[in-house]
Amino acid sequence: MTGDETRADGGTTPDESGTPAPRRRLWILVVSMVAVVAIVAVVVVVRFLGSDAEPRPVARSATPTPMQTPTPTPTGHALDDRGYDLAGLPTVDVFAVIPALPVDDDPEGGTTGEVARPVPAGAPVFAEPGEEPVAALPYSLPYEGSIVPIIERERHWVRVLLVGRSGLPSEGTSGQLTGWLRAADVQISPLDTTIEVSISAGTIDIVTASGRERVPGEFAWGTEATPTPIGRTFVMMVRTASSLAYTRGHPIVYLAVQSSTLDGFGGIDVAITAFHYHDTHTGQISNGCIRVGTDAINRLTQVPPGTTVRVLP
Repeated sequence: MTGDETRADGGTTPDESGTPAPRRRLWILVVSMVAVVAIVAVVVVVRFLGSDAEPRPVARSATPTPMQTPTPTPTGHALDDRGYDLAGLPTVDVFAVIPALPVDDDPEGGTTGEVARPVPAGAPVFAEPGEEPVAALPYSLPYEGSIVPIIERERHWVRVLLVGRSGLPSEGTSGQLTGWLRAADVQISPLDTTIEVSISAGTIDIVTASGRERVPGEFAWGTEATPTPIGRTFVMMVRTASSLAYTRGHPIVYLAVQSSTLDGFGGIDVAITAFHYHDTHTGQISNGCIRVGTDAINRLTQVPPGTTVRVLP
């Protein structure tokens, strides 16, 4: 017999090898199942290897390119290291009228909180950097005015407020004079003090980095015909003028800006404005100066030359 047959009595008939038929059939079944499992495993492995056996390469994001910091563009005007003969240039002083120099185009602007003073040899003054100088600012002046506030600062240049005028009011020109100096020609120092006058509020304050100090008392200001100039200027000098009896011996705080309506005053060809003492110091009554009382002038005379003054409407 070659196959397993079941006997009528439920026993097994041994094959030629002597192994009972049911046991042989079980063995064949087990072997067959193992073979099938092996084949299926091979197919699965082959399919796996043929498809996603390895992770698909992830699309690489572009390697981040570092943002290149732009090369700083040199700000401001170019260096001018030429030598200039100052002897033939007009001097910037309280009497000067220099049409080549511009008036302040931003009278409500501030300053850098610094002042400049020429080196002992003096400094050429320019209407614009890169052009030829149009004036000279000495290290010292008889009526001072050589310590000037900086309103714009560059690497090689500073723009400053100046004493003097660009023209006369009768010719249609008035306002605070300005100019450019080379940084190499000046000594720069910090000065963060500002005198702030508000005509409408009737107040005078001394403003520093540490706060605001109210100057005591009322003050008088210019009439409509001779108004107090509005905008920024600076203290030219503090000096006593004994010939002016109305000051009662108190020093005068002279300012750089001059009258916008008067070519001259008191028999001289300048019309400078100032803080000064006067017995009558209330209301719109002056020729352009700011008249104050004793306590106020005592405080105002303590500020150094070059101090910025801002007059607000």
